[in-house]
Amino acid sequence: MLDRYILGSVHRISPEAPVPVVHVAQEKSVPGGSANVAWNVVSLGGHASVAGMVGRDEAGRELSGLLKKRGVSLGSALESTEHPTTVKMRIIADRQQVVRVDWEDRFKYSDRLLAAFRKHLEGEVAMSGGVILADYGKGVLQQPVVDAVLRAAAKKKVPVSLDPKDFGLHVDGIAFATPNRKEAFAAAGVPETRPHDDPLADEALLDVGKRLLAKWRPQQLMITLGAHGMLLVYRGRKPVHVPARAREVFDVSGAGDTVIATCTLALAAGASFEEAADLANWAAGVVVGKLGTATCTPEELLNYMD
Repeated sequence: MLDRYILGSVHRISPEAPVPVVHVAQEKSVPGGSANVAWNVVSLGGHASVAGMVGRDEAGRELSGLLKKRGVSLGSALESTEHPTTVKMRIIADRQQVVRVDWEDRFKYSDRLLAAFRKHLEGEVAMSGGVILADYGKGVLQQPVVDAVLRAAAKKKVPVSLDPKDFGLHVDGIAFATPNRKEAFAAAGVPETRPHDDPLADEALLDVGKRLLAKWRPQQLMITLGAHGMLLVYRGRKPVHVPARAREVFDVSGAGDTVIATCTLALAAGASFEEAADLANWAAGVVVGKLGTATCTPEELLNYMD
């Protein structure tokens, strides 16, 4: 995805309709979706290769150019003439989002294109130290694609993580999954309840964690809880609550991408799951203090932890 931003200020209401008039001061574009996950990995000092579909259009060329400039490999990013690049444009006035405009669809890809995609993926996974399945519900992350990734990762014995959107996927063997609270309840098929101030006393949430361990069969589960931090759920062990590290929150867009990128990169580098989760929590605290889709550098992370 390509995230576009129009930044400005509001001084009056339009005479044509009861809407604010935004005086534009700046326009910018940054990688979004799984491309933002890759940007986060690279910003933290890792090497990343993106796998997905991009349209053969102006937005696709702009997105590819941004990734190449940052050093992200496009080895498994396939160009498609059948589908446009997903674009999300946010108009922000005085640090407040006024409106978001999306150009997107849930695409149906041909068997030929998916077969080529899976072949590319298997080669990329064989050269990787970790794999992130970042699903945004646009049709790329289908079960045959997931199966190909898990087979290749099992051969290489590298950790696979999942940021879920399609809750029907079979993902046996992943290292961990990072649903937020709403996604966790939806994936477990349980009506969402009011959050408890103490996640370890939230019986409904703890039950959802157990259900997802049985459903997805991950080694661990990380449920992100916004201002309440994270709940780490294990097999045969008591859950662990990691409190939130954010000091100021300007924009939460893309924070989940930072969490899964940081945690997976840390695991690939030899950290324990608790260490990886805590680093991810600190990194999320950095990016929510920035405006728009953002990343975190090692220097920012260390300064923030101090």
